[in-house]
Amino acid sequence: MSVDLSFVLVNWNTRALILEALESIVDNVQGYSYEMLVVDNASEDGSADAIRSAFSRVDLIINERNLGFARAVNQALERATGRYVILLNSDAKLVNGAVQTLVAFMEANADVGVAGGQLINEDGSKQNAIAAFPSLATELLNKRVLRILAPQRYPGKEVEYRRPVDVDSLVGACMVVRRHAIDEVGGLDERYFLFMEETDWCLRMWEKGWRVCFVPHAQIIHLQGASASMVKPESKKEFYRSRYLFFEKHRGRVCITILKVGLVLRLLGEVLVDSLLLAKKKNRDRWKMRWSLLLWHLKSCPSDESLRGVNYVKSIGQEH
Repeated sequence: MSVDLSFVLVNWNTRALILEALESIVDNVQGYSYEMLVVDNASEDGSADAIRSAFSRVDLIINERNLGFARAVNQALERATGRYVILLNSDAKLVNGAVQTLVAFMEANADVGVAGGQLINEDGSKQNAIAAFPSLATELLNKRVLRILAPQRYPGKEVEYRRPVDVDSLVGACMVVRRHAIDEVGGLDERYFLFMEETDWCLRMWEKGWRVCFVPHAQIIHLQGASASMVKPESKKEFYRSRYLFFEKHRGRVCITILKVGLVLRLLGEVLVDSLLLAKKKNRDRWKMRWSLLLWHLKSCPSDESLRGVNYVKSIGQEH
């Protein structure tokens, strides 16, 4: 039996957060039939039992080992029956009719494949919710400076949008995706273990003629980065790896070579600067991380089985 909306959440050891995310769906979604699908990637904090106990309606998929975020989402997509699929991070919470606003916008614009709203902190302040497609400029230069100098090309939270706009891609904490678009474009690329999978999806949507839109008056609370901090060095490595995959797919050999050389040189410079500031603990920690990333690059970016094995983590705060 089909429904209007299929909510898809992926969880790894964020028991309290995902219970709040699911509760926000129950409390805030009215006027549409919906289902909730949760894919748990081998959590060890009792998440699965807690979800079963609190939400009998949830279709819970439990993986005994890490299959990656993209694969987990695709597992849920295989079961989802909704006309719209809503990817919701486990550290995101729906408020104030955000989903109704997004779905109504999709209903009124049949050529929109993906829509997302304004991500906000719990105090109501804005987060970056839009991401330009990765380029040498976005990856090698300061993103904040780019947003200030060229806000139309590199939009961010500094711009005050009064109405929905077409964008390259969305930060994927909450995305409404049209089922027909998924059927045409396909699911997430499972070669992305962490990060960039939604960015890649948005680019593929555009390539197939589907618009990607930002709807500013739909607001979603996002507790940015809540689980990435658990394994920050490993998450950083996966972010680099996903960058390189995106460039390999969409930018070509020359660009990926320039990117790798540029990022290694930047890491080297940062390590040297941090070496002069080791008196403070925060500088020592930063130096250790950057030194680890530099060595990892010099070893040709080997796969990190401690992250890709059982102890999987999906960064809840996409680092776009």
